[in-house]
Amino acid sequence: MISETVTGFLKARLGDSFRFYRLFFNSIALLTIIPVLWYSHSLRQEAIFRWEGVWLVPQYLLLACGVLLAVAGGRHYSLGQFVGISQLRGASSGGLATGGGIDSSGVLGLVRHPWYTAVVLLLWARDMDMAALAGNCVLTVYIVVGTLLEERKLVHEFGDAYRNYQRRVSMFVPLKWIRRRIAP
Repeated sequence: MISETVTGFLKARLGDSFRFYRLFFNSIALLTIIPVLWYSHSLRQEAIFRWEGVWLVPQYLLLACGVLLAVAGGRHYSLGQFVGISQLRGASSGGLATGGGIDSSGVLGLVRHPWYTAVVLLLWARDMDMAALAGNCVLTVYIVVGTLLEERKLVHEFGDAYRNYQRRVSMFVPLKWIRRRIAP
């Protein structure tokens, strides 16, 4: 539903009603993930990995990083636009960054997708049984594929400005930022 083909088709077909798209997209995503999560939860088995002992330190680091990325991302994104409420009020349907442009300040200078990175970190910071492992793998792939499709859409929307942003800032892990810090 996030691909340029689908959104372009719907934008052309729906006209002014396209402002409901983001809200519809999020509603469908939520409605389709609930049964999957419920089913996954019903399959709970004996844990194959537990965060205990010395492993609590990396677990708390993952949790802290996930929460910090979520909060820091929230300072740069319009939650109303992310959910789809701003579009209903007639606000721009452009990028989610406050102001509708490319924002590379703060956490957006470290990673391009702090919320998605936060979700992945929080997913993996829990005890694992086979159902959780399978679910985490599927959700992680879903997030990566969805992000790649979103990136294509952002390149289409912002052109060279977004391509330059991609060259400067890593998608999920701040490797480019780290390299700049340790390079002579």
